[in-house]
Parts: sequence; C-alpha cells; structure tokens
Amino acid sequence: MATWIRVVVLVMACLLPASAECVVRQYNFDVVMKNTTKLCSTKPIVTINGKFPGPTIIAREDDILLIRVNNRVNYNVTIHWHGVKQFRTGWADGTAYITQCPIQPGESYVHNFTLTGQRGTLFYHAHIFWLRATLHGAIVILPKGGVPYPFPKPREEKVIVLAEWWKSDVEAVINEALQTGLTPNRSDTQTINGYAEPTSSCPSERGYTLQVEPGRTYMLRVINAALNEFLYFKIAGHDFTVVEVDASYTKPYKTDTVLIASGQTTNLLLTTNLGTGKFMISASPFKNKKIATGTLHYIGTPNDTATIVLTPIWPSENTSTPLVDNITDALRSLNSKEYPVTVPLKIDHSLFFTIGLGTMPCPTCTIGNRAVAHINNITFDSPTISLLQAHYFNIKGVYTDDFPANPPNQFDYTGTQPANPQTMHGTRVYRLPYNSTVQLVLQDTIRLALESHPMHLHGFSFYAVGSGLGNFNPIKDPKKFNLVDPVERNTISVPAGGWLAIRFRADNPGVWFMHCHIEVHTTWGMEMAFVVDNGNGPNESVLPPPHDLPKC
Repeated sequence: MATWIRVVVLVMACLLPASAECVVRQYNFDVVMKNTTKLCSTKPIVTINGKFPGPTIIAREDDILLIRVNNRVNYNVTIHWHGVKQFRTGWADGTAYITQCPIQPGESYVHNFTLTGQRGTLFYHAHIFWLRATLHGAIVILPKGGVPYPFPKPREEKVIVLAEWWKSDVEAVINEALQTGLTPNRSDTQTINGYAEPTSSCPSERGYTLQVEPGRTYMLRVINAALNEFLYFKIAGHDFTVVEVDASYTKPYKTDTVLIASGQTTNLLLTTNLGTGKFMISASPFKNKKIATGTLHYIGTPNDTATIVLTPIWPSENTSTPLVDNITDALRSLNSKEYPVTVPLKIDHSLFFTIGLGTMPCPTCTIGNRAVAHINNITFDSPTISLLQAHYFNIKGVYTDDFPANPPNQFDYTGTQPANPQTMHGTRVYRLPYNSTVQLVLQDTIRLALESHPMHLHGFSFYAVGSGLGNFNPIKDPKKFNLVDPVERNTISVPAGGWLAIRFRADNPGVWFMHCHIEVHTTWGMEMAFVVDNGNGPNESVLPPPHDLPKC
C-alpha cells in the first residue's frame, strides 16, 4: 500500500480573503532508481522516494502545494498532477513539452499550485516516455475542515492503486515497438498497491491484503494508474456503493463491479457485513488476461482459511457489453444545493473530433510502416520547447492555431474501412476565448480497428452529456443529451464504435493537453492541445513562469 508521508504545514499570508486560512503543504519528491522484486525477478525501476506506488499526497480543498521534484535518475522527468485543474498555474501541470520542458538529470523543479475548489481522489504520474508505469501515486484531497462528506462517513479510508508490471524495461518495450512497427508487448501482470498476483511458484508474491473489521464501512479510493488497460474491480461476496469519480461526487450507485479506465479514479463505500472469512480481490483487464488478485481478510479469520474466489470478467475488447453500458449509464452527478451541476446550456464552440488509429511509412520497420494515432486525422508532433512557453512569450514557429473544428476527411466512421489509412502530422492547437463554452463530440473510427479510448483533458473537468454507438447524428442525438445531472469527469472513455459528447467552460487560461490515456496511443500521437486566451485583468490571466522553470 502507498505510504502516507509526513508533510510540513505552514500558515502564511496569501491571496485569499482575510477570513480564510491559507495552508501550504510542502513535499520533497526524489525521483530515484529502486531494485524491486516482482514475479521472482529483481529489476531497477524509477520511483518517487524509492516507493512503488509512490507516497500519497494528503491535503484539503483550497490548500497550496509546494512539491519539489528532484531528478536523480538518468531520464528526463516530468510529474503531472492528474485531474488538478491548475487555475492559472499551467506551469505546474507537469506535461512534457506542453506546459514545461522536462526536468533534466540532476536538476530540480518546485511545483506550486492551489487545489482550488477540488476535493476527492486524484493521482500523480510521470508524463514523459513510459515512466508512469512505476512512477505514480495517489492524491487525497479532503473537504475543508468541518465540511462533511455528502454520504455517511466511513470508519476508515484505504487507497488502492491499480497498475501494470513488465518483467522487462518498459522503455525498451516501447522503443522496440517503434523500431519494428509492431504493437508493444502487453504487461506480464497487473498490480494492486504494488503487489502482483500471489503464486505458489513465487513465494515472495503474497499478494495485496486488505485487513478489515466486521460491521464497518470503508471508503476505497481506487485509482487506475495502468499504462494501457481498462480494469474491472471486484471483491468476492461484497457490493460497493459508488460515491465519487474523478474527484466529483455522484449520486450513490450500488454495484458488485466497477470498470475503471486508465487515468480514472473511483471512490467506493464497502460495508464488511459477512463477519468472517477471506475473499478474493480482483483487478481484471479489459484485454490482457493476466490479472491481479489480492485478499480481503476479516480480522480474526485464521490465515489457513480458504479464500472465497470469483471468476474474472473477460468481455470482448472491442464491443459494447451490457455490463459496461450499465456501469457507464448509472453514473450521475450529485447535483445538490452544495454541489450543483453547472453544465453549459449555450454553446460558443461546437466541435467534432474523430479519434482512432492509422499508419505511416517506415522504411526500417518490419512491414514497411508503423501504427500511428490521430485526432481529426492529425497525428500530433511534439515540439522541442513547451507550447505554454511559446504561447506566453509569443514565440513563433512552435505551433499553429488551426486545429480543425471538424474532421478534414469524412467517411462512414464506424462502417467501412477508408481506402487511405495514413494520417497528417503537425503541432496544431485549437484556440478558445476566455470563458467561452465548448461542446465536443468525440467519434471513434473504424480505421484499422474500433477501440474504446479513455480521453483525458488537462486543466478542466467536463460534463459527459451523451454517448451512443455508431456515427453521431447531429440532428437526433443532441435531443437525448442529459443536461440535468450528467457525470463530471476529467477522463472518460469513448465507446468502441461509438461517440461521446462533453461540455465545459474554458475559464482557465493557458495551454491544456487532451489525449488518450492509453499510453501507447499517446506515444502514437492521439493528442492535441487547447489554447485558452487570457481574459480581462490579472485574475483571468496565466501567472508568470516560476524562476526555476526547466529549460530545454
């Protein structure tokens, strides 16, 4: 389990109302190599403070975080605070070549940001190369002091971080795939809080154990930090109540299974009402059949008691299933007086983005070409300095602001394969005026394969107002949008062979990345950026860059 680390709490003057208490929480993150044993083999991995998963950040809503990241490895590093909105502090977002240049070996960078109006479960991870396979950890944002949860207070809270594990070096895995043009190898297993599946052939792998008392209610803060996998989470014999996703409260929803895409978080209430026994915990992937399991162990149950097992879920990887649809459709925003829904009703920018895979010529590759990914048929080319620097200092030639609002190539997106699978390339952004409202329809395409894509938008949370299978119909489908209590997220899956509509208000100036959170698809170029212009005055403008901003 992630280790709770000690923080230094300082109360100091800050730009808050005079009656507000400004709490600054300071953390020191050393990025170091650590030898770790998994599957009866030992290899060095990149970690925060030598821990896998990394230490948990604990703070409260509206706290200021000062996190010094010291790069003590031979890789360039950035740390992204996934889901933190970073109001006017895009310099702290931690996205390589989007909001900052990487922290080079031997260098340090202090991330300075405020958790403005946020509470719940988020996480941090490396946002360069495939380092987030092991470089990640939880962020727990508690409500303001004296503010209760909008559900019964749990007796105890547990952080559960789900991830993947490769026996080989993950950087070697992706580099080989890029050189050969082939799909990278899947992970060797999944992990729960750093533990792989217990196995008799590898006694050191005892698996994760969740010790519980009978008759209690626990809140499980579940994070999917896996690089490339959707994960089903279950505990044999027990049900959950979903109360939050992506740090946004939901209407309580009871289920025995949750599906968590890469980059998503889900808070679950678990009542330990069986009194005694041992029960399997399972994190089973959407595609890869190498699962992670652990044990829920009622305190007082003898260790030699047989564990009640469950059957992992193996749905088809490219089709919608009733289980997936039910989990997705059941999520609704709480929409209470204290936590109202503010979904935009009047839209200034109506965007339609196709997403999917494609190919590009590759003379050195095994089959003469390699896979790429795209948004609106554009495969993103990473710049050599950060987009935010280019935007703030008006540096020409780094990007163009002509990202298309609609697909330049139109076809039957979920029907017949298009004749030409190749994509265009470029570093193109879409520009939004400050405080403008956006409706974005994301459409999966059949080019090469229909596939579900968990899309993550930095700098904002958004409302998922509608989804469906097949091609989006701009006349009929908007009539079915949920504008009353749609779920609010920062990462959401576009259905395989379908579409998804989101809405948000562009009230955060800066440069904000949007990409598929399946890491191989990001590597292949399924990414773009929004530039949100400054508004009126300093309170609606990007803050100046810090003095220690890394240089390229």
